[in-house]
Amino acid sequence: MASENLFDVQVDAWEYTTLGEICARGKGGVQTGPFGSQLHAADYVAVGIPSIMPQNIGDNRIIRDGIARIPLEDAERLGRYRVRAGDIVYSRRGDVERRALVRKEEEGWLCGTGCLRVRFGFDDVDPAFASFFLGDPRVRAWIVRHAQGATMPNLNTAILSALPFVVPPLEEQRAIARILGTLDDKIELNRKMNETLEAMAVALFKSWFVDFDPVRAKAEGNDPGLPAPIAALFPDSYEDSEFGEIPTGWRHVPLPEIIDVNPSRPLRKGDIAPYLDMSNMPTRGHSADEVVQRPFGSGMRFANGDTLVARITPCLENGKTAFVDFLEENQVGWGSTEYIVLRPKPLLPDEFAYCLARSPEFRDYAIQSMTGSSGRQRVPAESLSHFKLASPSKPVAELFAKLVKPLFARASKAAEENRSLAMLRDSLLPKLISGELRVDAESA
Repeated sequence: MASENLFDVQVDAWEYTTLGEICARGKGGVQTGPFGSQLHAADYVAVGIPSIMPQNIGDNRIIRDGIARIPLEDAERLGRYRVRAGDIVYSRRGDVERRALVRKEEEGWLCGTGCLRVRFGFDDVDPAFASFFLGDPRVRAWIVRHAQGATMPNLNTAILSALPFVVPPLEEQRAIARILGTLDDKIELNRKMNETLEAMAVALFKSWFVDFDPVRAKAEGNDPGLPAPIAALFPDSYEDSEFGEIPTGWRHVPLPEIIDVNPSRPLRKGDIAPYLDMSNMPTRGHSADEVVQRPFGSGMRFANGDTLVARITPCLENGKTAFVDFLEENQVGWGSTEYIVLRPKPLLPDEFAYCLARSPEFRDYAIQSMTGSSGRQRVPAESLSHFKLASPSKPVAELFAKLVKPLFARASKAAEENRSLAMLRDSLLPKLISGELRVDAESA
């Protein structure tokens, strides 16, 4: 079946069809997840079958952090919505052009409420190739262009089924997928390493500045499990404050006393500067996916060392947070008006604010502080003046900086490598997917 061709090149040996037609040929199809009436908020449990939601759709991968789960009996009741390896999952609202390929280890999970599932159902289409095809900028632009709704784009089975689709010979599909997949796998490996490095920093932050573990251990007469010179920096008792016990000699202060909120940054209207939009804000890890050059208009300005937190729903709940480390020296970047910019004052290292922003205590407070109409709620920046936290002694703050800065430096280096790999992948992808650049299926 002939179809619209999104590319300038047309290869005689390739088939041009639609996503819906090629899925139907293999008795697959495009299907929505269960409606809200079939699965309620009360049905989710701490341990059970993962349910893929829109916030779990990353860049061609499912984000597993914080994924919702349902009981096995509910998963069996909703069996027609469970995914198989090779399925591709989309969000029905919001970032509708983002998709995630289901891997073998995700087999049997649920395509949850708010998602769409693409299933090919036969061996003439390599799912990895298909997922890369669906990531081509021209394909993504087609989806956005045809999605319904200007403020909040909506995707449905009819729109996705009509998407123009290209089918090269199977071996050529696999060769293309191997080339692009090698780059993708290295990017993902770096991401996982960065998540581990950042988890170490956040865990140390929580232990020292939220749970006060070294102080508690010393107060109870126990070994804090730290080298003696480090343990000596922590007090061995608590003192009362307006908001409960804190380590002796520390202070319980409003956030703006030790962290600047939306600090002033010099950038004139019309100046070309790095721009980070909300869609490229990371939900896991500290590094922004993509930054572009754009004339400054109206938005939040930031510099290296700042932490950016999305303040609007659902971006805040989805965890959109970034640590700025991608600018040149003394350069100022800018982005959405829906960012809150945090910058620790001189006592604390820059990384302190990022660890705080990733902590459940801060995120829960921010979410509870949201105001506005349903669906457009946001955190007023001034509400952070009511968030209290313990301000440590100078020696403890300096030690924290000494321990976490190398972790962030290593993560930043890996993130920089990922940006280079992503540029290579993204330059190859449209040429390979369109047939402009052909590969030898036998040697690839």
